[in-house]
Amino acid sequence: MEARAHLRYARISPRKVSVVLDLIRNQPLDKALAILQYTPKAACEPLLKLVKSAAANAENNHNMDKNSLYVAECFVTPGPTLKRIRPRAQGRAYRVLKRTSHVTVVLKEKE
Repeated sequence: MEARAHLRYARISPRKVSVVLDLIRNQPLDKALAILQYTPKAACEPLLKLVKSAAANAENNHNMDKNSLYVAECFVTPGPTLKRIRPRAQGRAYRVLKRTSHVTVVLKEKE
């Protein structure tokens, strides 16, 4: 039995998100929430909300015990990239790539 939560089209680079996901992978739920709450990274705020959502899914939809949950899987894949143009000197333009992410968190119960 597993509970999932997805965050799609998050306006943060997948590379930045994966650094934080490595911190919480295979951690118990309460420890993962504490790590996300006190880590000073931009990706922590949406990931905290996502992990809480997965925990609520586990509790309400699958009748799982909240105290025995752990982060079994968490991964990020790149979403569509927004292409923007930045004016530069002498009439030139540089392309700015605003990357997006799709994040998935899977919680399971410890046996």
